[in-house]
Amino acid sequence: MNYRILTLVVGLSALLFSSCTDLEEEILDESLTGTDGLAEPITGSISAAYGILPQTFRHTRYFGLQEIPSDEAILPPRTGLGGTQWADNDTYTTAHRHLMSSSNSLVTQSWSYLTTALFRTVAAIDVLRPLAEAGDTEAIQGLAEMRALRAYENMLFLDSWGLTFRKEATSETSEVLRGAEAVTYIEEEFLASLENLSNSNGPGRMTQDAVYGFLAKLYLNAGVYRDPYGTPVFTDEDMANVINYTDRIINNGSYALSPEYFDLFNDENHDNAELIFALDLRGVLNNDHNRWAYWSMSGSLFPRPGDFYLSMDGTDGPAATPEFYQNWVDAYGNVDPAAADARFYKKNAQVPAELEDISGLTPYTKDTLGLSTDKDHYFIADEDFEIDRGIIRGTMWAPRKENYRSGSFMTGTDASGNSGYRIYPLAEARENGSDLEDIVYYVDHTLDISLDGSAGYASGYRFAKWQFSKTSDDGNNYSSVDLVLLRLADVYLMRAEAKLRMGDAAGALTDVNTVRTSRNARPDQTPAALTEITLPTLLRERGFEFYWEMSRRSDQIRFGTYEDSWTSKTDSDVLHRLFPIPQEAIDGASNTPGYLEQNEGY
Repeated sequence: MNYRILTLVVGLSALLFSSCTDLEEEILDESLTGTDGLAEPITGSISAAYGILPQTFRHTRYFGLQEIPSDEAILPPRTGLGGTQWADNDTYTTAHRHLMSSSNSLVTQSWSYLTTALFRTVAAIDVLRPLAEAGDTEAIQGLAEMRALRAYENMLFLDSWGLTFRKEATSETSEVLRGAEAVTYIEEEFLASLENLSNSNGPGRMTQDAVYGFLAKLYLNAGVYRDPYGTPVFTDEDMANVINYTDRIINNGSYALSPEYFDLFNDENHDNAELIFALDLRGVLNNDHNRWAYWSMSGSLFPRPGDFYLSMDGTDGPAATPEFYQNWVDAYGNVDPAAADARFYKKNAQVPAELEDISGLTPYTKDTLGLSTDKDHYFIADEDFEIDRGIIRGTMWAPRKENYRSGSFMTGTDASGNSGYRIYPLAEARENGSDLEDIVYYVDHTLDISLDGSAGYASGYRFAKWQFSKTSDDGNNYSSVDLVLLRLADVYLMRAEAKLRMGDAAGALTDVNTVRTSRNARPDQTPAALTEITLPTLLRERGFEFYWEMSRRSDQIRFGTYEDSWTSKTDSDVLHRLFPIPQEAIDGASNTPGYLEQNEGY
């Protein structure tokens, strides 16, 4: 039997999730079978629920909503090319300063897509529940997955807006839950899903181990979620639950920490043994991943050579705050963090030693410039080229186009007869216009950056953590790099934190060092074991391990640093721990008095 999968286009006015909302109904062709909108009921409903998530976590939605307000990232307007980029009605400046309004697009877009995602789980449950009650084993497991996914999405709502939506059928109106009541509801949903979940579908679908991990995350943050504006209370019961569920994952031996840290964020990461839950972006549902990869990259950078990649480049978006970088410096003292920690940086560009010193040179354009130009370069086959990864400082090496911003990539043959693409130091081709004569300096990523209006295109160290996919078939879009949402390192560090908060510093230290010393694929850069652990050190360690993975904001709130000051941000209002609810959502629910009220502080 085939069902036509129907969902509502959930706009900001659709908060009630009720059958009486005046919304446009749309047929969604998002099935695993892909047959003219007709979907097999089990796989089709599950597919629609998972399929919206890559769009939900887009850089200008939930990903950006978590990153920009933290002390990790900053995105100023950048001047050049005759205008200002990333001004965007102060979307990112106000988010960074914790001064965003209820109309901020990071807020409204995140809310809209997350409500859509939540509605799709409910729509899937509508389809699956009668089939499960009739004894269909596939439907029974699918129903458990959807309940677990619904609980996870509600936990995202609770983390960001301090509320959840309890809704059992599409015909019902959602019940809004907050505080302890919301925590209990999510807990009950996760626990109820466990019996009928397996571990055979991961990491792209909800599994028993994924639920164990998210339960641990729920208990770890429960003290925040129950009282989002107060000082968190980390009860022994909550911490014992964290240890219980992380133990189950660690002790079953199904996962392993990745020796090469950046393999976690490469094309082939779906099969990485460290991943527990991720967005599977390999097949029909793949979209938008390279946005997480290219968002922070220089706009003059074309990360892959070849005719297939002529249209793709970076955006000169967010950069690391100087404070976040200083955490690395403080940790390693006189040793460059790139040499001390494999998670900070991986050099991939095969620059010959005699070409590395570019002091006194300028990008080659025309000999008439009368400058000392960089005609020297090296050749490499397109499939062999990979940009440097991690936190990027200074000047990268990359392919160069004939006219910097247009034309084909430069190729040639060296004296030994080796042909390939020419790789040069990266030239700045955005800031001073398009005339070749204007392109006379390199992209030199500097530490200094702020929101004072002076940020140029090279300002700020950059994040190049996620691989720019080799499978992209549409410029900066499609990719086979899964977005990692839960991995074994987080399980170890959650357990370490619970142990530390219960007074077991020795046990916490062991877990932290297990993660640090596992990154040993490059032995000279393997982080050394720590000799002691404190809460500030553990927060720092989580920053090193999970930067650019949407973790930092929640970590800061839990560790009590979210109200601190950092570059261009001085706001200390605890009421800004939660984001504003979009005003359009509140207005859309106004026919039910008291149903949805704006968060305090907005």
